[in-house]
Amino acid sequence: MTSLTSKFPWALAAVMCGLGTQISGAELSAVPATCVLGGGGRKAGGWGRVQLRLLMSFQPGGSGVSVGRCFLNPLLVVLDFSACFLSRYCEPGFVRGRGAAVVDTSGQNVRIDPNSLSFNMWKEIPVPFYLSVYFFNIVNPEGIIQGQKPQVQERGPYVYREFRHKSNITFNNNDTVSFLEYRSYQFQPDKSLGQESDYIVMPNILVLSASMMMENRPGLLKLMMTLAFSTLGQRAFMNRTVGEIMWGYDDPLIHLINQYFPNSLPFKGKFGLFAELNNSDSGLFTVFTGVKNFSRIHLVDKWNGVSKVNYWHSDQCNMINGTSGQMWAPFMTPESSLEFYSPEACRSMKLVYKEQGVFGGIPTFRFVAPSTLFANGSVYPPNEGFCPCRESGIQNVSTCRFNAPLFLSHPHFYNADPVLAEAVSGLHPNPKEHSLFLDIHPVTGIPMNCSVKLQLSLFLKSVKGIGQTGNIQPVVLPLMWFEESGAMEGETLETFYIQLVLMPKVLHYAQYVLLALGCVLLLIPIIYQIRSQEKCYLFWISFKKGSKDKEAVQAYSEFLMTSAPKGTVLQEARL
Repeated sequence: MTSLTSKFPWALAAVMCGLGTQISGAELSAVPATCVLGGGGRKAGGWGRVQLRLLMSFQPGGSGVSVGRCFLNPLLVVLDFSACFLSRYCEPGFVRGRGAAVVDTSGQNVRIDPNSLSFNMWKEIPVPFYLSVYFFNIVNPEGIIQGQKPQVQERGPYVYREFRHKSNITFNNNDTVSFLEYRSYQFQPDKSLGQESDYIVMPNILVLSASMMMENRPGLLKLMMTLAFSTLGQRAFMNRTVGEIMWGYDDPLIHLINQYFPNSLPFKGKFGLFAELNNSDSGLFTVFTGVKNFSRIHLVDKWNGVSKVNYWHSDQCNMINGTSGQMWAPFMTPESSLEFYSPEACRSMKLVYKEQGVFGGIPTFRFVAPSTLFANGSVYPPNEGFCPCRESGIQNVSTCRFNAPLFLSHPHFYNADPVLAEAVSGLHPNPKEHSLFLDIHPVTGIPMNCSVKLQLSLFLKSVKGIGQTGNIQPVVLPLMWFEESGAMEGETLETFYIQLVLMPKVLHYAQYVLLALGCVLLLIPIIYQIRSQEKCYLFWISFKKGSKDKEAVQAYSEFLMTSAPKGTVLQEARL
């Protein structure tokens, strides 16, 4: 056997050695072992030696070592093979701990890079998103004008499929990427409890907001506004369809304002609560890709060219923190938090860890809103910059919503001052239906299931000098609340489950199967060695009185290394 290793890979060479083939030291040194056990893990491009054991023939009193039959320790073979198997088939990840999948190339795969595995997912989110809208229908509009307590009836949901896609993707030289994300909505009648043609009685946001703005103006201006409202047929409450409230309606008041007070309103045509969101983008985001500096992956660098907004009254509240709300940095712990910037809320929000869970067989961390998210400055001083504030649990967003007295909160004033819910009949806050959450896969930072629920309310009261406001008592009246939800499903979820859960489990148990196989194979050479030693011992006893004991033992040992005829063995056994 002149060059065994040049003809066979190391595994085959090991098997042949185990069968009794003699391997020289030169051939052994040339055996490649791309995988070795130990703290170093897999050796990239390294050359090692397959660990071999030589069974030496018994040489009493001799100083030399004869080359005998060698065999490969099967346990070491299986262990080495296990290391190779795990390192080869765990890619792009490796197994760490009991059944837990930790992707060693997560840093590369979740980076915003056209060559990363998650780039297409980041560009075109495969998760179907739905916008579910609930309206608060006013039961007693005339009674409210007369000073009665408002009564509302929740209507909905009216469900829309939300489509998102990124465009104008530009990679910059400072490890960032800029993009616009466009959104469009399509009504889903089969998922809705009602039609877009349903009528809803709601506060007239334009009339009541304009009245609040005129509160401290001269009485003559108030009188002129009252006459204008009457001429245009404007009242404190309106009866509009769901489609009109959502996507806009023509209003003569808007045309009048735009004619005499241009640029005073952020919209020129129809007015609707979601008119600016449909078929539009959420602003120009510039985020870090994580290619050069992984610690800043997905963090927002700028939004619309600025690193902080100017809506609020403190630098802390104006800061743009966290991500754009779609993906987060991998390798999360219970001490991690989810922070993101929301253009709709005009601020950054932070969610906190609540508990571990499982979604579709995939382990997740659930993050929820802390009780201080919408707390006022007296309850939570860092929120002082969002004031002027009212009761705790609602945030004044008038500064980023054309100065209309609008407030953001959890639905039904959940987690807010109980006075707010008690002031309106028909509100029933509870955590199961009205709290928001995000379920994140902690290893990759990718959301598995999310449900973001927010409520929009209008502060209204009687304004002296404007007849349309009558005797309305001060109240924060909810207009509507919406849930933006999305859950990974179908083929995408199945792929995630196989890569993140199933394969690590298979590899985890495979190492024990291979270890057991190694133990079984280890018994074979041990038994063979014991039997060979017994045979050598019988031969030694038979010839121990001879004058040439050493030569006889050596001759017999060399005889064992050759394929002797069966008759010869039987003849010597009779000795």
